[in-house]
Amino acid sequence: MKMPRSKKRSNRGGQQRAVQPFSDEDASIETLSRCSSFSETASVADDGGEAAEDVALEDFQYKLKGFIDSTVDKSAKTRQSALDGLKTAMATKILSEFILERRMTITDSIERCLKKGKGEEQRAAASLACLLCIQLGSGIESEEVFKTLKPVFKNILNDGTANIQARQACTTSLGICSLVAEDDILDVYSTMECFEGLFSRSYAKGDESRATLGHQTTVLHTHALLSWALLLTICPASEVRNILRKHLPRLPTLLESEDVNMRIAAGETIALLFELARDLDAEFEHEGLEPLCEKLTALATDCHKHRAKNDKRKQRSVFRDVLRGVEEGDFQTETIRFGTERMEIDSWVRKRMYDAFREFVGSGMNYHLQANEFIRDVFALGPPVMVDSATLKAMKISRFERHLYNAAAFKARTKARSKVRDKRVDVGEF
Repeated sequence: MKMPRSKKRSNRGGQQRAVQPFSDEDASIETLSRCSSFSETASVADDGGEAAEDVALEDFQYKLKGFIDSTVDKSAKTRQSALDGLKTAMATKILSEFILERRMTITDSIERCLKKGKGEEQRAAASLACLLCIQLGSGIESEEVFKTLKPVFKNILNDGTANIQARQACTTSLGICSLVAEDDILDVYSTMECFEGLFSRSYAKGDESRATLGHQTTVLHTHALLSWALLLTICPASEVRNILRKHLPRLPTLLESEDVNMRIAAGETIALLFELARDLDAEFEHEGLEPLCEKLTALATDCHKHRAKNDKRKQRSVFRDVLRGVEEGDFQTETIRFGTERMEIDSWVRKRMYDAFREFVGSGMNYHLQANEFIRDVFALGPPVMVDSATLKAMKISRFERHLYNAAAFKARTKARSKVRDKRVDVGEF
């Protein structure tokens, strides 16, 4: 059974323009400048700006070529630095045209670093593989990359003697790359089974006992659960029904984990399962709903003194949303603004996808939302918006004006949050 996916050659991203690292402060302005090139409108650059831009582009590409060459250097430190340089570039720029003809060279370097490298180098290589697939998007090119790297990911993932942090990174990367580049739904199921084989070890046993696991092992299981949930978002109805029968009765046992991130991952996955179940059947009812809601309520109001204050605050915030999703089928919509556009995260499915991509592109997420055709397609944003020169000039407000706007927004946000914040739960925790 083949997953529906275009097999056309990628033609994404347009020109690569800026050399300097992408900053949050100038995100919308730089992206709008880049997007304006799609419409071939009149240039807004000053005299000589185009020539300077060409020089900057050449310098930037020369630097990238240097990074690619350095990924095979004898020095582990040099290879690590090169991988990090490529990661930063791919997270903050659209480089698909530059990458397209070099994708197999980069893939070979990633494969070599995963097999021969240690710890941090393997983690960097796994992250770079994700960014490479995100740049290429769904299609033949990313499938070629993933076909080479998938067995390497799975070997590291299932090797109990491998570096634990490398296994964690490969778990997350395998999930993202499968979402982007896997063309056969049966292979998606196989990958999900690999993840199940990990996080299910954290389930409570039949006698309510649970295995004693180290912190890093729990982190590995958390990564596996999140990657599994990511692939769950693209499963057909028949598979969702099988998963509901198999995992919904057992997932609540993960809410008792000592690790806050595991508890949160389990809660969000449960909310996601309920959302998918209600999409299939609006009258869906879970036999264990009452005890589940009791657990979720306890976590949403947790004030145990043996837990860190920051962990409790983060947990309470998440589980209030999870409880509302499970009980009422509701979701707290979040609006993401980027440039002249906005996008609503209005479901647990969209949230899981958004969080997964943001983990890799970081501060470049808004840039990719504006200019990366693959990510725009995932979130149904349509083609990149063409911005004319007049609009672009209007967007270029002064640094002082931007500072005043940010200060006002911060003040308004603080006031809004203080109204809904329950301060009573913090009494006596100092």
